[in-house]
Amino acid sequence: MYNEFKNKKITVMGLGLFGGGVGIAQFLARQGACVTVTDLRSATELSPSIKQLEGLPISYKLGGHHEEDFINADMVIVNPAIPKDSKFIQIARNNNVATDTEINIFFKLCPAPIIGITGSNGKSTTTTFTGEILQQTQRRTWVGGNIGKSLLTHLEEIKSHEIVVLELSSFQLKELYNIKRSPHISVLTNISPNHLDRHPNIEDYIQAKKSIILHQKQDDYTILNYDDHELRKWEKECKGRVLWYSAKHTLADGAFIKGNDIMISVNGLHTAIPCVSGIKIPGIHNIQNILAASCAAYLAGAREQHIAKAVTTFAGLEHRLEFVREVNGVRYYDDSKATTPESAIAAVTAFQSPVILIAGGYDKGSDFEEFAEVCARNVKAVVLIGKTAKKIKELILKTKGTKETPSILTPETFREAFQQANTMTKAGDVVLLSPACASYDMFLNYEERGRQFKDMVHVL
Repeated sequence: MYNEFKNKKITVMGLGLFGGGVGIAQFLARQGACVTVTDLRSATELSPSIKQLEGLPISYKLGGHHEEDFINADMVIVNPAIPKDSKFIQIARNNNVATDTEINIFFKLCPAPIIGITGSNGKSTTTTFTGEILQQTQRRTWVGGNIGKSLLTHLEEIKSHEIVVLELSSFQLKELYNIKRSPHISVLTNISPNHLDRHPNIEDYIQAKKSIILHQKQDDYTILNYDDHELRKWEKECKGRVLWYSAKHTLADGAFIKGNDIMISVNGLHTAIPCVSGIKIPGIHNIQNILAASCAAYLAGAREQHIAKAVTTFAGLEHRLEFVREVNGVRYYDDSKATTPESAIAAVTAFQSPVILIAGGYDKGSDFEEFAEVCARNVKAVVLIGKTAKKIKELILKTKGTKETPSILTPETFREAFQQANTMTKAGDVVLLSPACASYDMFLNYEERGRQFKDMVHVL
């Protein structure tokens, strides 16, 4: 029991459709707090999240926020999805009501060392794979964070000799900066423009990501992607020891590829793990993710046999360049999680076969010029959907000039997009859903988009 929450009036702002506030609400209610959950959505819309809180003494104020819940509270817990300029957050602060976040509370209370993983792309795969390696060891491992699982509800079970692996978003890291905390091992996968619909500019986004290293101590570790030019600039700001990883270069300290070996070099000790041929997930970006995870897990106590076993059994995550099915010699891949141009570029360039690409969706303020250039050079056809369809089409046409390929189609619906993609296939082709955009102009989330794609593939 954490007595600092007992009998305190705490408002949880933002329950979320996908349980973003469920973990903190459960935790606080079980600590004896008087919890009020408030959200702009209705009880009907939030029913899956509310169902997870059944039986707990929680009050709900749904369908809108009310000033009294922010004035009369002892604390307000803010969901990362809530814009930081919300007038209700300001009302709380004007009334000297403390504000905090789920991830901040976890960092302050967690007794175990934390591996924190962030980046514009690849962080979920890297987080999951780090956990997969460490679960091969005798050390109990907890995996959660932005990947979708709150560990607050397990806080009382976590012991100091165990290890926690967290995926951390830019919004979570921005809040961590305020409490001057960074993980024991920090991993940065890459930096590219993202969430510019929420961050005022790229500089603000980068600064938020930097929070993962800024409050480390000398005995902490930072693992950076040497193949990312932005991250190469960060070394001088790192407080802990820096290790690199690269899918393209040999390194003195860190993780890299040498023939069929993953090489890990730390403190002059070189470890060779012969397992590259066993990697099941395609693309150089996934090799980078595997190297990052291997390096982090090694620092946390994993050894050659643990890494080798995890590499040869890890099939990747759902909706992340996920092989769905082969029909009449045509392979179908679900990469719905590719919500940035950079992640879609990585997917497209992972294939040697002709690609028919389904892309487009909600515009997060991304720059699509490089993506359009890659499409013009590397794909057989592009089927574009959503709000960004027109923008991407114009950029591809500008890039390809008078060249015949790729064909560009802009159907009205997702089903039509799939059908039109299929009409252009022949044996040996790849049909790839890799949108380069967020989903919420047409879908609840990227999972729903990916599930619909897979459902259509399975009825072929």
